[in-house]
Amino acid sequence: MWSRRMAVLAAVLPLAVVVTWDAPAVVGSVPALPGAGPERRALPAVERPAGAPEVITRVDWGADESLRTEKVTYTGAARAVFVHHTNHPGDYDCADVPAMLRAMQSDHVMRMGWDDLGYNFVVDKCGTIYEGRAGGVRRFVLGAHTTGFNMDTVGVAALGSFDDGQAVPEALVKAIADLAAWKLRPGTDPRGEVRLVSSNDNSRVPEGDQAEMHVISGHRDSGHTQCPGDELYEVLPMIREEAARLRVRSAEGRAAG
Repeated sequence: MWSRRMAVLAAVLPLAVVVTWDAPAVVGSVPALPGAGPERRALPAVERPAGAPEVITRVDWGADESLRTEKVTYTGAARAVFVHHTNHPGDYDCADVPAMLRAMQSDHVMRMGWDDLGYNFVVDKCGTIYEGRAGGVRRFVLGAHTTGFNMDTVGVAALGSFDDGQAVPEALVKAIADLAAWKLRPGTDPRGEVRLVSSNDNSRVPEGDQAEMHVISGHRDSGHTQCPGDELYEVLPMIREEAARLRVRSAEGRAAG
């Protein structure tokens, strides 16, 4: 049932090239939301809509805590999830991901000037979820992932470029949906829309203005970028549907219990 985009690649990525950032910028206005409409049904407002997936902690992948010099800042419960790519080539070996994350953390601090990894979570092509920015996976940590829209949102980065035909593995799609179903605030429909206020003129929305976006959006929906890559952007509807299915199943299970 999955297209060619869902095929898993498996090869070795030399660690020397593991320094990453989002793809080049594109200019334009916030796009209209495809498929939006009043017929969408709201999901039940439950305390924890879906259970927590397994997450590899910073301790386990070897984050360098000495790079951090600022206190963790927390936000409100997530109103939206922004999906990113890291712009790595896709032929990496999943066994090398911890080293890739350490290189990415160093790049975000030393080159980008952030205090830590920008993303709250990183997902590899094997479907493994890694803790990104410090602060606790069960809390809502202010990230540096989506200029203008970091408050009350979660940034999830897929390890790869997902452009020029780079496939999007089924395991990666499922992992992002698992995160969204877990982290979005109670009562939120992952297939729905949300109004967010921009906090930065460097986004595609002037500071102080509202923007209507998908609850699960791609980075390009709010920023001047091609992120998360054309191939991954095309499967965001699948991620929304899977996250919604997980929330409905969780709510039904609680009701039956």
